[in-house]
Amino acid sequence: MACSCSGPEPRSPAPGFRRALWIALWVNLAMFFVEGVASLQSGSVSLMADAIDFFGDSANYILSLSVLSLGMLWRGRAAMAKGITMAVFGTVVWARALWVMEQGITPEPFTMGTIGLLALVANLGVVFVLFTFRDGDSDMRSVWLCSRNDAISNLAVIAAALGVFGTGSAWPDLIVAAIMGTLAITAGVSVMRHARKDIDEAKQVSVAGASPEIR
Repeated sequence: MACSCSGPEPRSPAPGFRRALWIALWVNLAMFFVEGVASLQSGSVSLMADAIDFFGDSANYILSLSVLSLGMLWRGRAAMAKGITMAVFGTVVWARALWVMEQGITPEPFTMGTIGLLALVANLGVVFVLFTFRDGDSDMRSVWLCSRNDAISNLAVIAAALGVFGTGSAWPDLIVAAIMGTLAITAGVSVMRHARKDIDEAKQVSVAGASPEIR
């Protein structure tokens, strides 16, 4: 599900990227609290997974803001950390889904659908703000992937709510949670690969620009 990169890699943050990050940060923090409470009330694994993802994205945006004025090497390292976080998040979601399956818990679909729709509206707004920066360096790309994946996840949560309502079974919720976990893992791997490329390139530039004594 990860997007491919195209075009030259920018060597400095694009104009407006910092403001876009702040918008994304506050939206994600707000939705983390909303979805967190709703997931506890409804017993939905996919909703809980989405809430955890909102929290993880908030931490990632803070990390991006902290290294935004630094060089490509540090931004690449930040992207690597975010890629690892995304992959770990996906693994945790898979583990939670397997545990709930063993417990036989069926979630409440109305809360799932309502909050999922609210989260979708919030994420579409963030995606719109970040769309311009989707083909930037690995740090910008990781931010775009987080937001894009969130919007896809929201649609999946709504579909799961409809499935639970129609079948009276927890399986739609569990299947969507597994898909969300897989999406997070694959996107995390993509970000890590791009981050490694940026880190290696930044190191090569640093060595090439060093004096003979330093080399």
